[in-house]
Amino acid sequence: MPPTLASLVHHSALKLTVRAGEDRLDVPVRWAHVSELADPVPYMEGGELLLITALKLDAEDPEAMRRYVKRLAGAGVVGLGFAIGVNYDEIPKALVDAAEEEGLPLLEVPRRTPFLAISKAVSAAIAADQYRAVTAGFAAQRELTKQALNAGPEGLLAALAAQVDGWASLYDASGAVVATAPEWAGRRAARLTADVERLRDRPAPASAVVGGPETEDRVELHSIGTSRRPRAALAVGTAAPLGTAERYAVHSAIALLTLTTERSRSLHAAEQRIGAAVLRMLLAGQPDHARAVAGDLYGGLLDAPFRVIVAESASASAARAHADGHARVQPAKPVTAAATAAAGGSGGDPLAALAETVEAAAARSGEAVLVVPEGERLVVLAGDGSAAVAACGEYAAGLEAGRAAAVPEQPAGDQDELVVGLSAPAGPIAAAAAYKQAEQALSVARRRGRVLVEHERLASGSVLPLLADDAVRAFADGLLRALYEHDATGRGDLVASLRAWLSRHGQWDAAAADLGVHRHTLRYRMRRVEEILGRSLDDPDVRMELWLALKATSTD
Repeated sequence: MPPTLASLVHHSALKLTVRAGEDRLDVPVRWAHVSELADPVPYMEGGELLLITALKLDAEDPEAMRRYVKRLAGAGVVGLGFAIGVNYDEIPKALVDAAEEEGLPLLEVPRRTPFLAISKAVSAAIAADQYRAVTAGFAAQRELTKQALNAGPEGLLAALAAQVDGWASLYDASGAVVATAPEWAGRRAARLTADVERLRDRPAPASAVVGGPETEDRVELHSIGTSRRPRAALAVGTAAPLGTAERYAVHSAIALLTLTTERSRSLHAAEQRIGAAVLRMLLAGQPDHARAVAGDLYGGLLDAPFRVIVAESASASAARAHADGHARVQPAKPVTAAATAAAGGSGGDPLAALAETVEAAAARSGEAVLVVPEGERLVVLAGDGSAAVAACGEYAAGLEAGRAAAVPEQPAGDQDELVVGLSAPAGPIAAAAAYKQAEQALSVARRRGRVLVEHERLASGSVLPLLADDAVRAFADGLLRALYEHDATGRGDLVASLRAWLSRHGQWDAAAADLGVHRHTLRYRMRRVEEILGRSLDDPDVRMELWLALKATSTD
């Protein structure tokens, strides 16, 4: 505790007497200052015990004393010490009355007590308080370090909450709660997600204070990490502002969590290198070798049905959708939660954001997930029905909604753009096939302008949406152009006749009835189609191409 007016009054060597403001003696004293100026306020910072002899004051003038005391109280002076036996044998009544009226503690200083003795007492008490705070801070640091080594972040948070007599919570880069101590503070911590996200957008190190007298507690938020963007955040909730010892404890916790985060980042990079090797082996058809290399790192991920996710930025060239993409899986720059935080905002790296979303969901659910950068792509192996796959779908849905709500004039480059392909469930033996499925779904997503396409949906859907492609339409236009030109002369309706005939599977009577013509007329028209196109309608491949061409042109 810092020195207070009460502790100075009870100091046996000072012999101070309270003459006014007895109910305000518990106020802390920041310093003891001597000034005989008629107006010392410009030189006050607040929290001082002002010592005077009234050398330049008319201490017997009530109006002058009221103005003097009022200015001192307004400047934050916590007490006034008046030395008797120097200029006045006793404290003038005008000064006592003014102090009582203003509620400013007034202490009588006997002649035998020099001001220097009071200044030394205040200084010694402040030094002792600081020593106690530093000692308590070092003790807290030792305890926090012990808990961090033995029990991890959860143990550290529990120790920190005890040190500050409050609660503490750790957040990941996405703003999700990772751990909280004590458990009762979990709901309070969850309500701060928006504040943590705002802190994430500020260059590290950053801090903020949330709440105040009108809320249930006062919360300090601190960024964690050494990069420009924070990798995590720490929240500390208390009923009152932190003291010196508590501040030491919080700073120690920040340092320890930063070390833990940076160490985790190095381990994560090593894990990704192993993941890249495991992925190569799976795609090369060597599941047993992949399991041997993975060990327990990915738990049962390689023994149960999983899905393959392939993602790339929407601006990537369509040429990247190579037919044999699994032949060149190369580890690249690690994509971590830290990279996501560094991306920051809608202008960030969408691949990094997706990686962090998937990893965070897996971590919260205790699932294993394999995340590997592949050049300018991202490849993810996650359990079928896992939280990671669900998080990928939710993330893509959010981007779809953002596109729908975007201002039309906004340049595409100003938005997070991503295309994702999701395979059907597969096992280790079929990993290469699953990767191919994810690539095919990715290609469809790119052509359709979608964020995510599932391969299973393609298999259960219709092939017709796949015809919405410029190359397919160009082929259809070229194939049918001669027929359209013929019909434009008014010499027949070959296109409609061909469509009706194909839709009826070559049944002359049914197709002629649909057209309202005689079947001989329809036969004549089909011969003209063959003559103009130079193709035989008896060939099933020709019929298939013509039917798809008609469908492609009808989607315009």
